Amino acid sequence: MLRDYFTLAIRNLHKRRLRSWLTMLGIFISIAAIFVLVSLSLGLQGAVKEQFRQLGTDKIFIQPKGQLGPPGSSSAAVELTTKDVDVIKKVSGVKEASFMIFGNAKIEFNDKTRYYLISGMDTENEKALEVLIESFGLNADEGRLLEKGDTNDVVIGSLYNNKELFEKKINIRDKIIINDKEFRVVGIAKSVGNPGDDQNIYMTHKMFKELFNSGDRIDFIYVQVNEGENIKEIAQKIEKKLDNFRDVDEKTRDYSILTPEELLSSFNKILQIITAFLGGIAAISLLVGGIGIMNTMYTSVLERTKEIGVMKAVGAQNKDILLIFLIESGLLGLVGGVIGVALGFGIGKIIEYIAINSLNTTLLKISAPFWLIFSCLAFSFLIGAISGIIPAFQASKTNIVDALRYE
Repeated sequence: MLRDYFTLAIRNLHKRRLRSWLTMLGIFISIAAIFVLVSLSLGLQGAVKEQFRQLGTDKIFIQPKGQLGPPGSSSAAVELTTKDVDVIKKVSGVKEASFMIFGNAKIEFNDKTRYYLISGMDTENEKALEVLIESFGLNADEGRLLEKGDTNDVVIGSLYNNKELFEKKINIRDKIIINDKEFRVVGIAKSVGNPGDDQNIYMTHKMFKELFNSGDRIDFIYVQVNEGENIKEIAQKIEKKLDNFRDVDEKTRDYSILTPEELLSSFNKILQIITAFLGGIAAISLLVGGIGIMNTMYTSVLERTKEIGVMKAVGAQNKDILLIFLIESGLLGLVGGVIGVALGFGIGKIIEYIAINSLNTTLLKISAPFWLIFSCLAFSFLIGAISGIIPAFQASKTNIVDALRYE
C-alpha cells in the first residue's frame, strides 16, 4: 500500500514537472548553502587538528597581552624579552625554550619593492632552534634552514619561489635587499598552506636586532616540556615564575600562556560560532523554500479536488489522502535535498580548488561524512513534509459530494 502511495506521488510530481522544479529551487539552494558551510567548517576543524597533531602535545606558547592581530603586526601594549626566556628555562619540567620576533620590512628584488613579514629566530642555541623549527612547522623544500653561526643568510617562504610576489622567482643563492641591507638566500621553506606563513622570511635574531633596533624584545616564546610531564602543571609553574619576575598578579598579568588543547578549543569555538551564524542565514532560505512547497501543495489540492473526490468515492479514507499528499510534499523536499547536497559538494570542491591554486592554502578543504549527507537529506524531507501538513490535511477533509461537483 505504501509503495502505491509513493508511486502515485511520483506520478503527480512528474505531471507538474516545471512547477515541481521551481518549488524545489528554494530547497536545493538552501540545502547546498548549509552543506557547503558545514562541510567547510568540518574540513577546517580537521585541518586545524592535523596542524596541532603535527605540532605535538608537549609545547606551551607564551605571548604578550594587548597585541592586536598577528605578532609583530602592531605595537603591543607590553613586551616580552629574552630575560623572560631565561626565567622559563629554569622552571622544573621545562626541556627547552626558544623565541621568535616579527616585523614588517621593505624587501627589494628584481627592481621591485614589496613589504612583507620578517621573522627573527633564536639560532644561538641548537636545541632551542630545534624546538622552534618543530613548533613553527618549518621544513626546507630547497637548500637548508637557518643554523648557528649564520649572519647575512635568510630562508624564504615558498611563495617567493614563484612569480607572484616579484614577477620573478627567487632561488637559492640569490641576493635580496631587506631594509637596505643585502642578504643571501640559503633555503626555501616548504609550503604550509597558509599564505601569511608562505610569504614569510626568516633570519637570525642577531640580524633582526640590527635591522629593527629591537633590543631584547621578542613576540613569541615556544616551550617544550620533558617527556611524561603534565603540561598544565608546567604551565602553572611557568606562570608563577613569570608573575614573580615581571611583578604582576592574576589581575595585572600582561602575558598569556596557551597549551595546544586551549588553542584548539579556542579555534573550535570560533568556528562553531561562525558556522552557526552562517547556517542560520541559510536556514532562512530553507524556510522560504518550505513556504514555496506549501504554496505548491495548496495549488495542487485545488487543482485535484475532483480527483480527491473520485479517490474517496472508490474507498480511499481521509488518512490515505493525507498520506499521499504528505509523501508528495516530502518527496519535493527530498529531491531538492539530493540536488542541494550534490550542488553543495560541487561548490565545496570549487572553493577547495581555488583555495589551493589561487590562495595557496590547504586549510579550506571540505569534509562530507555520511552523517552530514544523511542529515541534509532527512532535514529536507522533513521540511517538505511539514510544509505539506496543512494542505494535506485540507485535502483529506474534502467533502466527497462537493469534490465530485467541483469544476
